Parts: sequence; structure tokens; C-alpha cells
Amino acid sequence: MSHPTPIDQRPAWKALAEHARQMRQVHLKTLFQEAATTGEPRYPRFCRRATGLTLDLSKQRFSNATFEGLMALAREADLPAAITRLLAGEKVNHSEDRPALHTALRLPADAHLEVDGQDLVPAVHETLDRMEAIVNKFHAGQWRGATGKAVSDVVNLGVGGSDLGPLMVTHALADYRPRDVHEVKVHFASTMDGSQLADYLTRLNPETTLFVLSSKSFTTIDTLSNARTARDWLLTRLVHDDHEEPSAIDRALVMRQHFIGVSASPEKMAEWGIAPANQLEFWEWVGGRYSLWGAIGLPIALVVGMANFRALLGGAHAMDCHFQEAPLEDNLPVLLGLAGIWNVNFLDIRAHSILPYDGRLEYFASYLEQLEMESNGKSVTNEGQVTAYSTCPVLWGQLGPNAQHAFYQLLHQGTQAVECDFIAPLRRYDRVEDAETRAHLKAQHRLTLANCFAQSRLLMLGDDAIEDDAPRPSHKRYRGNQPSSTVLLDRLTPHTLGALIALYEHKVFVQATVWDINPFDQWGVELGKQIAGETERILGSREGLETMDDSSQGLIQALWAAEDQASSEAKSATSTAGTTRREVS
Repeated sequence: MSHPTPIDQRPAWKALAEHARQMRQVHLKTLFQEAATTGEPRYPRFCRRATGLTLDLSKQRFSNATFEGLMALAREADLPAAITRLLAGEKVNHSEDRPALHTALRLPADAHLEVDGQDLVPAVHETLDRMEAIVNKFHAGQWRGATGKAVSDVVNLGVGGSDLGPLMVTHALADYRPRDVHEVKVHFASTMDGSQLADYLTRLNPETTLFVLSSKSFTTIDTLSNARTARDWLLTRLVHDDHEEPSAIDRALVMRQHFIGVSASPEKMAEWGIAPANQLEFWEWVGGRYSLWGAIGLPIALVVGMANFRALLGGAHAMDCHFQEAPLEDNLPVLLGLAGIWNVNFLDIRAHSILPYDGRLEYFASYLEQLEMESNGKSVTNEGQVTAYSTCPVLWGQLGPNAQHAFYQLLHQGTQAVECDFIAPLRRYDRVEDAETRAHLKAQHRLTLANCFAQSRLLMLGDDAIEDDAPRPSHKRYRGNQPSSTVLLDRLTPHTLGALIALYEHKVFVQATVWDINPFDQWGVELGKQIAGETERILGSREGLETMDDSSQGLIQALWAAEDQASSEAKSATSTAGTTRREVS
């Protein structure tokens, strides 16, 4: 449901815009000083807890009046009703006329969600049960390749949501690998140029390697080009029939024992050669970047086991319930989303950095880059009108301890205002058995948290974070006043990671609702694919160059010249080799 009047023309937005003119002149250190003077410290005022997470917004550049104004904006955007529509399975994906039901993938088995007269939960759990059977077979060492050896390496071939989510979670939860099972190493290959896959193919044993083809449409060029390379590699090495064409039986055996498909298109999986028993399905109402909770999460389950995978789902579902039930003033996704809107639309801060202080969250920033920018990188409202206001900021990030030695210089002394999210677990290394080693590791974790807390404080206070009054030259001055949020996990577990991911998913929806845009389509991506296909045809046929602009013509001609030179060199090398052989004879 769209707003009858553009959101920036409505009273709550206008009131916030007027309020922002005053707040832009107020430094964060002043807000903290005023709070201390009045006996109302900011941390308890702007900090909330839920589902094993703590969200601290006290270092955001807003006051009590700002907070109330943002609540009014959320109500004016009819956010509570939008949340209800999302979780009830209504068609919130307006441009594709379908619901966005990633939350259904983490509903418990005894729940019910009826959409168009059908309860979705049984099919969801049927897929989870099929995943569990597959995972158990691998972990028992019973999934064997065509030569009878147990599969020990699985390569996930996917791109975008079929790669970033599983990659991020398997890395984050590597500590939760089950013990006393047949070990399965999971690898990820996504690049279209084949460089990642080529590296694996030089190191892995084809007899013990299986490929998971993950593609919602099963037409993604990146994934299918890698899949064809993997198929040729396996058939060349595993099918021996005196150099004749491989027999149907041998080829079928290789395809059956070395490939699993995950897609919303079972027909295309079958056409490609994926055995029906090895097909895992997900649905059109699940967007790729929201899909790790279902069959796309098979690599996750292979690494951590189904019990931990279900715990991941449980944490996300707990955040879903919180999102649905908590009042706006205490609702973590709502608060995080509104803080972002305040920065983007009222303080004109268009850059957002994600800074995890835990090496296990190395890929979390990359995951959020797709989640947020593909979802909310839109400039047209649900009514088809061009927005007169900014939407999604530019997101980027890195592990905080590494980023401190890379781009924190810009955060502290650059000219660009940046909002930052600091993310860290409060407890770690509790399970290390050796007491001395545990003590050393806990000291390292304490040092990491000290850096996390110190950096957000320095970004807030600037020079005032330093207690001495010695004069400093201008090149050593810190202006501060950079807003940040801090998200603390009690521990990094499957449950809290699920809640953390769902927190950001729902934050995206909150912002999309206020901006009146659709976070569940990605037409900008689709046009790029179409143009790439047309360009590839010109590159291969060498026809149609005149239809291109002169820059593209120049680039294509440079490629053709390089190809011609390579061909000429190859012919010359062949000719030279032939002459050498005749001379030797």
C-alpha cells in the first residue's frame, strides 16, 4: 500500500526537516553533556535488548525530540500495518505481484501461514527434512562418488544471494562444526571468469568432490558457466570408455553422485541433468538475497549440521516475533532503520560503514552490501514516481581491527560524514578446554572489545576523548560528531547470528516502507544481464559492432585485436614446433 501523498510532503517528515536544521549544529559531545547535567544518561534512554542482542543508539546524533519525531514518521508511514502485511504473506512485492516470505522459511513446524488458500509451512519443513537426510548422509560418510569413495569436498556454485549468505554464515559458525562425523569441506565459487573454480579443480579429487548448483532461476550465466566447467572436469576424469563417447549409464552415475541442484525451477534442473532425488526446491516468493534460510542454506547445514542450522532459523524467527510484537519505541529493527533514515534524509549522511569486531564475521559487511543496496538502491516509489529524497546510502565495511589500519583515517579526519555500525560478541572462548590458552584468548578478546568501544567513543567525542589539555596542531585534531550504532551479541551462536541477520533484513524493510519503495525486486540487475548477453553475442560473432557507442566499440576492437594476436602466436608456435620436429628427423 503506497502513501497517498509523498512521504517528504507529509507533516511528520516536514517537522523532522525543521528540527534537523537545529540538530545539525549540535555536537554529540554536547548531547552527552546535557544528558549528564539533567541526570538522564543517554545509554539507558537509547539502548534496547532483544533475542540475545543489545542495540545501543546513544551515539546517534539525535535528542529526545528527534526520537519522538522519528516515531511519528514511522506511524505516518503506517509502519505497523506494513509489518503485519509482510509477515501475513500479503503481496508486498508490488512490481512482481507476490509476497516476500523469507520469514516463512523459519517458521516452526507447528505454525500455520496460509497464502492463497495454501498453508506454506508443511512444504517448508518437507524441504528442511530432505536437507537433513542429505546432510546426515554426508556426515555418515555414505554419500559416495561414482567410484565408490565417500565425498569429502563440496563446492557451492552460486552468485549473489546464492553465494554471499551461505559463505558468510559458514565462516561465522565454523566453530559449530559437529564432532565425530565424516568431515565435509565446503568451498564457494562465484566468479564468472572461473578463477575461483579453476583453483579448486587443481587441488580437489574428482572422485570425492560434489557440486551444489544454486540458482533461483537456473538461468544465471555466472553459475551455469561454472557448472559446465565442473561437469566437463568430472566427466573427463571419471568416465573412461576407450576414448569413445561416455555411455549413458556412466554419465548418469556421475551426474547422480556428484551434483545437487537448488532452484525454484525443477524443470530446468532436470533438463541440465540434475537427478530428481538430488533437487532441492525453493519458491518464487523468496528473493535470492533473503534465501539462506531454506535450501540455499544447504552448504551451511553441511558445515554446522542440521541441529545448528535449525537453531539459526530459531534465532531469526525470534527476531521476527520481536519485530511483529514489540512496540515501535522498543523495536530493534524499527529503531535501527529509523536511525539510518535520520542520517540519510535529515543529516545528509550518505555513507554507512559496517565494522564487525570478530574475525568470524569477516564476510558480514559484504553480505549486508547486497542485502541493503540491492534491496533499497531504488529511486522510484511504489506508485512509479521518482523520489525527491535520498534512499539507500553507500554501504561498505571490513573487520574493525583491520579497518583501523585502512580507512579509519577517513572516518576520523576526512571530509566525508559516515554512519558506522560496530558489531561484536560480549563473550568468546568460553569453550576452550586448556585454561592457560583460554586465558590468553580471552585477553585478546578483551583487547578487541577495547578497540571497538574506543573507536566509537573517539568518533563521537573527537578531541574531547583525550583527557589532556595540551594544544594540538591542526593535523592532529579530531572533530568527532560521527554517528554510530553498536550491536552486541551475548555470544556469537547460531541463534544470535540468525537474530542478527533478521535484524538487518527487517531494518531494510522499515526503511523501504518509509521511503515507499519496493525492497524485494532488483530490475537494475536484470537490465545489466540483458545488455551483457547482447554484448557477448557481438563479441562472439563479430557482427553488430556498429550498434554500439564509440567507447564500447573501442574496447571490443581492443579485445578482438588481442584475440587475433593470440591466435597468430599460437599458429606461429605450432609451425615452429613442426619445423623443429622435421629438423630432428
